[in-house]
Amino acid sequence: MADQNADLDLDVVVVGAGFAGLYLLHRLRGMGFRTMVVEAADDIGGTWYWNRYPGARCDIESVDYSYSFDPELEQEWEWSERYATQPEILRYLNHVAERHDLRRDIRFQSKVNSARWQDDSSTWKIGIDDGTELVCRWFVMATGCLSQPKTIDIEGVDRFTGPTYSTSRWPHEGVDFTGMKVGVIGTGSSAIQSIPLIAEQAAELTVFQRTANFSIPAHNGPIPPERLAAIKARYPEYREEARWTRGGVVRPPATEGVFMVDEAERLARMEAAWAEGNLIGFLGIFSDTAIDPVANEVVAEFVRNKIRGIVDDPDTAEILCPKDYPFGTKRLCLDTDYYATFNQPHVHLVDLRQDPFSTITETGIDTASRSFDFDAIVFATGFDAMTGAIVAVDITGKDGVELKDKWDHGPVTYLGLTVTDFPNFFAITGPQSPSVLSNMAVSIEQHVEWVSDTIAAMREQGFTAIEPTPTAEAGWQQHATDCADLTLISQADSWYVGANVPGKPRVVLPYLGGVDGYRQVCNDVVEQGFLGFELTGAEGTQCNDGVIRRMQPDVSMVLGIMDEMGLPPIESLSPEDARAFMEVSAAARPPGPDVGEIVDGTYPGADGDLAYRLYRPATPG
Repeated sequence: MADQNADLDLDVVVVGAGFAGLYLLHRLRGMGFRTMVVEAADDIGGTWYWNRYPGARCDIESVDYSYSFDPELEQEWEWSERYATQPEILRYLNHVAERHDLRRDIRFQSKVNSARWQDDSSTWKIGIDDGTELVCRWFVMATGCLSQPKTIDIEGVDRFTGPTYSTSRWPHEGVDFTGMKVGVIGTGSSAIQSIPLIAEQAAELTVFQRTANFSIPAHNGPIPPERLAAIKARYPEYREEARWTRGGVVRPPATEGVFMVDEAERLARMEAAWAEGNLIGFLGIFSDTAIDPVANEVVAEFVRNKIRGIVDDPDTAEILCPKDYPFGTKRLCLDTDYYATFNQPHVHLVDLRQDPFSTITETGIDTASRSFDFDAIVFATGFDAMTGAIVAVDITGKDGVELKDKWDHGPVTYLGLTVTDFPNFFAITGPQSPSVLSNMAVSIEQHVEWVSDTIAAMREQGFTAIEPTPTAEAGWQQHATDCADLTLISQADSWYVGANVPGKPRVVLPYLGGVDGYRQVCNDVVEQGFLGFELTGAEGTQCNDGVIRRMQPDVSMVLGIMDEMGLPPIESLSPEDARAFMEVSAAARPPGPDVGEIVDGTYPGADGDLAYRLYRPATPG
């Protein structure tokens, strides 16, 4: 290995010093790899460095949205709130960086512009904006899913002569809106968090909304001491349970659909979830809201009625009620008094569906029917999610293949981690991995550990390059698509599908098979001798081609529900008993859509493959 690495500046270059980059640096360095993190900002933090807008905080509970790799840190750190604010999360990350002496291997104020694979030496040449070039064996993008601000595509955006602010790049010194007339464009997550606080200062606040978003109350506050003590008493077990849940948070899975309980019980469960204020918990009240449009509408209407009960003006309430996409197919938000803010006399809402933008002017904003003058404008317009930060770097693989060209019609990966034609390249929480549909801390740690363990295995076995096969990549693409098609997610024009960025291919970006199922897939790949990968080195080539998941996710879902309900494996049932189970299940909900496709397949049983027939609906879900 010494000769193979003689001309290397580093073993690994990591782009990004947020949650992922810090842990990756710590783990790789502990394994003896020469690692450097390259970070565009002047300090660590990633998304929590840049996103400093009023009210910015995590939407996963602090005890879950934190590292598990340092047991002493878990016991020592005391979160002040159930949902920590941006300053507290940044203090936590700074503490981690200092505790493990990470800054000495981070190059700040350095932007990676390019990365080019050199086939003759099995290395990457990394170009930095100051002209520096680094040569490394492995190249990892840990730039985060929501780190590339979306270009603001409103006419006249540069004409306004007053101060403008973006929630994605908020001034470090903060902003005082006292006495100002302020316009806020957008009603997504950052707007929902910041609008109540801006309203506390502004003399007049006007919010411009194109698409209403579902939000539930966070009920934030100090973590009850008894809950914190109970978690800390068994943190290792608690973390391990989280790793094997669908969302990366410890919660019992829902096993009953909306119509499997009576109306009173249904309402009671939704009221309890509303009172709890937990994003993943609310999304998982019932087992079928992500896949059944009729069941979904029940929960959606419950939330709409809550909005109507909070907002005094009926017209304003209806504008704030999402009605043109299923619940949960856009990012569900957590808020503190967001809807109640619109009851204040100095806060106004403009429905851009009815009164669209005309232009931004020197003094404010013109819509089709009105002119507004402002002292300041806030853009809460979101991100080029999941792929934006990756393709912002000119990444060139084998034979001159450009990653941005390969992804021109949407991202193509194997496991959301690797890409054919790009050896030794990894993306942490990349597209086609659970990422934004999970507790990101759990997904980040799983990816970091898989990547670092893979690199260590390559070193041990004498391999210098790893690359997914076209067969494996195509198989994962199909599997990820099948998982998405099972749900309603594609029915919303959301950043989950790239619809918020003009010209971006419309494809489902995250993996919808769950954190637990995804972790099992990644484990299976390794246990089957790096199934789907070709590894090369001085001693030769190892190629274990194949597809890691062949079973239709529809079938996996049914089998999983049966397992969670404690029912016997379906292969142990007689055909009559299996049909009876399906009939009872079907009778508990309204009639479904017409059959659109019949799929025959097999899945592994104790005594060999078992045949199944899948009747897939003609409409999504």
